Amino acid sequence: MGLLRAFSPRNDELLNKMFWLKNIFSRSREKAVERTDETVKYLIAGLGNIGAEYAETRHNVGFAVLDALAGASDAVFTPSRYGAVAEVRVKGRTLILLKPATYMNLSGKAVSYWLQKERVPLENLFVVVDDIALPFGAIRIRARGSDGGHNGLKSINAVLGTADYGRLRFGIGGDFPKGFQSDYVLGEWTTEEKAELPQRLAAAGDAVKSFATVGLERTMNLYNKK
Repeated sequence: MGLLRAFSPRNDELLNKMFWLKNIFSRSREKAVERTDETVKYLIAGLGNIGAEYAETRHNVGFAVLDALAGASDAVFTPSRYGAVAEVRVKGRTLILLKPATYMNLSGKAVSYWLQKERVPLENLFVVVDDIALPFGAIRIRARGSDGGHNGLKSINAVLGTADYGRLRFGIGGDFPKGFQSDYVLGEWTTEEKAELPQRLAAAGDAVKSFATVGLERTMNLYNKK
């Protein structure tokens, strides 16, 4: 009699219900995890100056890194408030790519606005800038630091009230006579540099994605040696 009761139609129906409820709960939990991942946002700000006269200059390498990253993901920049914006998805994270339209010296205004608009925490901000203290194409990633004389970083530090955010410095070299820094920075790449630039921009784009997927510390260990 005990065996008959154990395998009665009523007990089978109960077991089936429990099985389906378990599956539904598991799927709901998986979807909840996916939705949580989708809400993780990162603001990637590539600094530069708007206008055709600045497009191919060394000072605009922040724009160039983001253009290469967006292009590799078939993302398109659209004009928006304080800048052009595109979105790239990387392993469940949303990367909001921002090219400020405020000109370099007022970059902080655009960065602050988009941090607040998209509710991106400061630790998920990553800024890409040019650096004359580094050889061409070299990448250095830092978790914080001074502006180093860079007007874009100076503006961001002033507006945010802190320098505690990640940044990627892209080397543009410093081979210029004394007193000609401005001409050099706002000058265009040499023929040799243009030939190597796509590969270095792609490496910088990979570092940006690494920041979002494995974190700042590990990204520094991976890319500061290159």
